Amino acid sequence: MRAAIFRQGKFLVDTIPDPVLADGQVLVRTRACGICGTDLHAAKFPRQYAELSRRSGGRFTMRDDVGIVFGHEFVGEIVSLGPGTSGRFPPGTLVTSMPVTLAGTKAEGIGYNAEVPGAFAEYIPLAERLLLEVPPSMHPDHGALVEPMAVGEHAAEFARLTGEEVPLVIGCGPVGLAVIAALKLRGLHPIIAADFSPARRKLAQRLGADMVIDPATASPYEALAQTITPAGFDGSRYAQLTGGAGKRRPAVLFECVGVPGVMQGMFDGAPAGARIVIVGVCMETDSFEPFFGILKQLDVQFVLGYTPEEFARTLDNIASGRIDVAPLITGRVGLEGVQAAFVDLANPELHAKILVEPGR
Repeated sequence: MRAAIFRQGKFLVDTIPDPVLADGQVLVRTRACGICGTDLHAAKFPRQYAELSRRSGGRFTMRDDVGIVFGHEFVGEIVSLGPGTSGRFPPGTLVTSMPVTLAGTKAEGIGYNAEVPGAFAEYIPLAERLLLEVPPSMHPDHGALVEPMAVGEHAAEFARLTGEEVPLVIGCGPVGLAVIAALKLRGLHPIIAADFSPARRKLAQRLGADMVIDPATASPYEALAQTITPAGFDGSRYAQLTGGAGKRRPAVLFECVGVPGVMQGMFDGAPAGARIVIVGVCMETDSFEPFFGILKQLDVQFVLGYTPEEFARTLDNIASGRIDVAPLITGRVGLEGVQAAFVDLANPELHAKILVEPGR
């Protein structure tokens, strides 16, 4: 089969062996696969990504010394059933899945795994018991948006929201947009979002942000403070200790950028008692001043991925129209266009989500 293989810093289209199905697997022809922000990080910092994956406990199996077939945001059509499958999804069924497969009793990641090809390939071996059918009423390609939108669902779940919070989302790329959509579903208002890109700010409004801010011209932290602060509030530590100083609405901030310096900026700008949820994947060494977190008693939570329940719920939210993912799809390429797509995605004014279509 044909695949776009990441090797020595570039994507090259080549032929690799078709997957050999293990017990419990089905063969799926990739219809579409999104390019993720983490893909961009992994392609830019392959050595660091591989080393960090190893040092952090091996939850990913990325390597920089062999070719890797990326692709973990996918939708596809079942082609054939492997040994030990029940046939509950016949060939021709359109499906998606979390980016993991089962080979017998062994769980294997899809997308950063030298042993299993990701969906920048014509075919992928998926575990039958992890498959979710894409409903006929849903646009087929929207199945490739379930994975990235589930990241936002998971971040909102981990934020332990009560419904009283005012949220601020820093960064309106696909991750930030997914968070905004999840917050809107939970009825939180006003949702404040900040990004330097005009195109991304427009998408943030379409996904549910009530207030969008260009950090080059205004401070999103000042906007948050004005929104949560009642008249007569005294935020000094001593006034708060003695009572009678008023009470702010709780604030929750989502870091959806993943570059050094953003976390410190949030520590600096967040109001006292705020919860900060780190969703963006920073591949470089970063630093922050603990004094800000201590003095403000900030609650900082790092999140990753989603649960199977959140993934299935996201599929239902997209299929029902509660989340409109159509505006996020801004480009489509075949395998030969993957290298250029990675370059284009560096410009937020050009694209939000590019789908790779191996059969194109």
